[in-house]
Amino acid sequence: MTRGERLFELVTVMDRLRSPGGCPWDAEQTHASLVQYLVEETYETVEAIDAEDRDAMVEELGDLLLQVVFHARIGQEADQPFDIDDVAGGIAEKLIARHPHVFGDATADTAEDVEASWFERKRREKGRTSVTD
Repeated sequence: MTRGERLFELVTVMDRLRSPGGCPWDAEQTHASLVQYLVEETYETVEAIDAEDRDAMVEELGDLLLQVVFHARIGQEADQPFDIDDVAGGIAEKLIARHPHVFGDATADTAEDVEASWFERKRREKGRTSVTD
């Protein structure tokens, strides 16, 4: 099995659940109705990390990934549609742009250099003066 194949399987499963003949509950969900689950799964993931529990991390990261895939599937039906490829492509592009020391000709000798560069690039992209803006 090629790495990433199971992600495609998850996208396919969610498409079936959300499509006609699939699950009525899944079909009724909206971005807003899923917010509580997104927050809950995020907290449960943090708890698993804090506990250093490998099995719980695998489970909770899966639940968190489900939230991303679910929201992306709902996004396909929006007035301005987006899908999982838009989400994945967007984050891949962001990672490349924010790692010029890996994908470009910039240098960063320490983790601290990388972090400072990351936050400066993010600040410029977002036009924010602090992380809470």
